[in-house]
Amino acid sequence: MHQDRFPQAALDSLRPNFRGELIDPDHGRYDAARVVWNARIDKRPALIARCAGVADVLAAVRFAREHEARVAVRGGGHDIAGSGVCDGGIVIDLSPMKGVRVDPARRTVRAQAGLTWRELDHETQAFGLATTGGQCSATGIAGVTLGGGIGWLMRQHGLTIDNLLSVDLVTADGRLVTASADENAELFWGLRGGGGNFGIVTELELRLHPVEQVMVAMLFHPVDRFADVLRFYQTFARTEPERMSSTFIQIALPPMPQLPARMHGVPGVILVACYNGPSVDAEAAFAPLRAFGPPAAELVSPMPYTVLQGMFDTAPAGASGYGQSIRGHYVSTLGDEGIETIAAQLRAAPSPLCLFEIAHLEGAIARVGEDETAFPRRKTPFFAMFQSSFQDPADAERHVRWTQDAWQAMKPFAAEGVYVNFIDADEPAGRVQETYGEAKMKRLVALKRAYDPTNFFRLNKNIAP
Repeated sequence: MHQDRFPQAALDSLRPNFRGELIDPDHGRYDAARVVWNARIDKRPALIARCAGVADVLAAVRFAREHEARVAVRGGGHDIAGSGVCDGGIVIDLSPMKGVRVDPARRTVRAQAGLTWRELDHETQAFGLATTGGQCSATGIAGVTLGGGIGWLMRQHGLTIDNLLSVDLVTADGRLVTASADENAELFWGLRGGGGNFGIVTELELRLHPVEQVMVAMLFHPVDRFADVLRFYQTFARTEPERMSSTFIQIALPPMPQLPARMHGVPGVILVACYNGPSVDAEAAFAPLRAFGPPAAELVSPMPYTVLQGMFDTAPAGASGYGQSIRGHYVSTLGDEGIETIAAQLRAAPSPLCLFEIAHLEGAIARVGEDETAFPRRKTPFFAMFQSSFQDPADAERHVRWTQDAWQAMKPFAAEGVYVNFIDADEPAGRVQETYGEAKMKRLVALKRAYDPTNFFRLNKNIAP
């Protein structure tokens, strides 16, 4: 049911059972509280319930059920589709829930769902530990994890879900349950890749690994080398050691002192690689990247893991305040025709704020059995995406259209499916089903029927019961 606002009597009945902050359209912070990362999203909920703890989440779920309200669940607010906010109804906002406890002896962390990766990494890095998590430190830990969790450590330590030990979850009927390998094991299977379909995750327990300084290489090439560099990268990536993760990006180059001034702000190619291990081994692993071309410029340096995690936070593709559009594919190998198709789409981009990225997967990701988690397509070697960013709403239509057209042009050269976290709101119907495939969808639908038979949690990458 759509509500522009809830009656005052209803809010008065909720307040005694709610420790956090209730923000309605008359509240002075309403407009700030409804903003999410993707500035294309402009929605007006009837109520934003900023939860201080699990008791508040339980109260908000009961309130929403009593009033037959639509529900959006917000953690970091970084979902491309803007599912952390809604028109009408209630936003159950977990962002105030920042509790975290690191156990350095067991190398685990218990973390509440309102944390961002920047906040979690700050706590774990105090002990020289980390887990795979995102490529932008402003993203929320829960949303990234539930969709799989790609990041700089994924080839060495797997996806975030491969390091997930247990989850606390508030169900649609207002219960708190725990899911792990030993408790509600089928639900635990579905939570590892099935997104926010089965309830509201309030806390996660994650395995940690020794990570302190990492070696990072950034190799810059002019845009006219796009095809040559991409051909090289695909071949090179299949040989890189598992301690190393890498990505290929065409993007407007930053005004770095290492770059010639003529390359500042214009499209170019960046190869980025991270190595978690001895510097002498990193130097050997980076050598082929540094030799190819050669690059127009390079930056090769040790750096704290937290610096790497935040490296792209301020770029338009990662920063808040920009409209964003994303389309992605899994990719096996792109031949000459596919590479030229992508290059032609990039030449037609409406602004320098349009990018193409292809990241190498495999490694520890592919060693987990396809049926062990709900996450699909573990054996596919690459994930590729087009993304456009813009600040002027007048630029939205042409940027979004370019993203969609580029994706369509690439489809004949792509593998099936897409990384679930990057499914946009305006994707074709059936995209979620296509991504998981028939066998996993059958199992996920059965879980949805068991835990959310009325599709109470539907503002997500939805699996209908």
